[in-house]
Amino acid sequence: MGIVVQKFGGSSVADAQKIINIAKRIIETYDEGNKVVVVVSAQGDTTDALIEKAKEISSKPPKREMDMLLSTGEQISISLLAMAIAELGYKSVSLTGAQVGIKTSKEYSNARIETIEGGRLIRELDAGNIVIVAGFQGIDSEDNITTLGRGGSDTTAVALAVALDADRCEIFTDVDGIYTADPRIVEDATKLDDISYDEMIELASLGARVLHNRAVELAKKYNVNLVVRSSMNKNSGTIVRGLSDMEKMVVRGVAHDYDIGQISVIGVPDIPGMAFKLFKLLADEDINVDIILQSTSRDATRDISFTVAKSNLERSISIIEENLDLLGAKRVTNTDDIAKVSIVGAGMVGNPGVACMMFEALADVGVNIYMISTSEIKISCLIGPEDVERAIGAIHEKFKLGC
Repeated sequence: MGIVVQKFGGSSVADAQKIINIAKRIIETYDEGNKVVVVVSAQGDTTDALIEKAKEISSKPPKREMDMLLSTGEQISISLLAMAIAELGYKSVSLTGAQVGIKTSKEYSNARIETIEGGRLIRELDAGNIVIVAGFQGIDSEDNITTLGRGGSDTTAVALAVALDADRCEIFTDVDGIYTADPRIVEDATKLDDISYDEMIELASLGARVLHNRAVELAKKYNVNLVVRSSMNKNSGTIVRGLSDMEKMVVRGVAHDYDIGQISVIGVPDIPGMAFKLFKLLADEDINVDIILQSTSRDATRDISFTVAKSNLERSISIIEENLDLLGAKRVTNTDDIAKVSIVGAGMVGNPGVACMMFEALADVGVNIYMISTSEIKISCLIGPEDVERAIGAIHEKFKLGC
C-alpha cells in the first residue's frame, strides 16, 4: 500500500457539484489500495473576497490578522470535502495546517515551511482515514497562524509528500498539464509529457501559473515524483522530474506575466556600495526584485532600473523615497504599464543564436523591447502589455513549439 498526496486548486472545489466530483476521484485513488492525503485550496475567489472584506475595515490591516483571516478560506474547503467523502460512505478527517503540525517561519503572508510533525497524519492514515489538509497555511514557533503566499497550497502538498515519503504527489488543475504556452492564447500550444525541475522553476517564476515555484524547488531538493494533471479528466498530465529530453526542444515553453511594476532610481552616485544599499532596503522588507538594469555612468551618477511585483510597487517606491538622502539619488520614477515575456529551455545551453531568434520574432510583429534579462536557461523581455499576446504567438511560432 502506497501513500499518494493529491492537491486540488480553488477552481476544482468552487461549488458543491465540483466538490462531489473531486470526492469521487479521491475515493478511486483510495480504492486502488493507497493511503491518500489531499491538500485543498480555498474555493474559487474566496481569498480575494476575504481581502476585500479586510479593506472594508482597514486600508493597511496588520499582517498577522490578515493571515488569521485568509487561513479560513481553506478551512471551509477541507470541511466540505470531508463531508462529501463521508456522504459517499468513506472515512475522512479534515485538518488545518496547525493540526497537521506544519511549522513555519515568522514571515506573515509569505512564510516558509520549516518542519512537519507527521505523527497525527500517520495515525489518521493508519486508522483508514482519507486525510484532507488545508493548504497555504501553518503555525510559527509562537503558535501564530501563518500563510505561505499565493500558490502556497502547492508547496504544502509537496512538503507533505516529502514528510510522508509519498509514492507520488499529484497537482490537479483546470488544464491537462504543462503547455509550451498558455493554451488560452496560443491555439496550437503543445502539452509536454515531461519537464525538468529547473525548467519548471523558471516557468513558474516567470508567470506560468500552473505550479508554485517554491513547490518545484522543494520537489527538486527531495526528488519528489511530481505530476501535474487535470481535475476534469483522466489524462496522464506532465511529469516534473530531474531529467527531461533536453535535446528534443531547445526552448521548452513561453511564459508571460502582467504582474510587473518597473522602478527607476535616477542619479545614484557612481561609487561602490550604492546598489547594495538600494537593494538591501528592499530585501529587509521581503520585497523580491527581478530584472535589474544599470545605466552607464554620466556626470558621476548612474540610473538603476528594476522590476517588482505590482503588489510591491507602491511599498517599494515609498521605501526608496524615504531613503533618497541615504542613496544620494535625485528622484524615483515608476510604471505598472509593463509586462514580461520569457522563453525557457535547458537545451538553450550550448545553442547559440536563441536570443537572436527571440528578438527577431518580436521585431517581426513590431514589438518594442524595454529591458532584457538572461540566464543559462531563460531569456526575458519587458514589453508593453498590449503586445503580450502578439509576442507570445510570434515566439511560439518562431521556435516551432506548436502541435
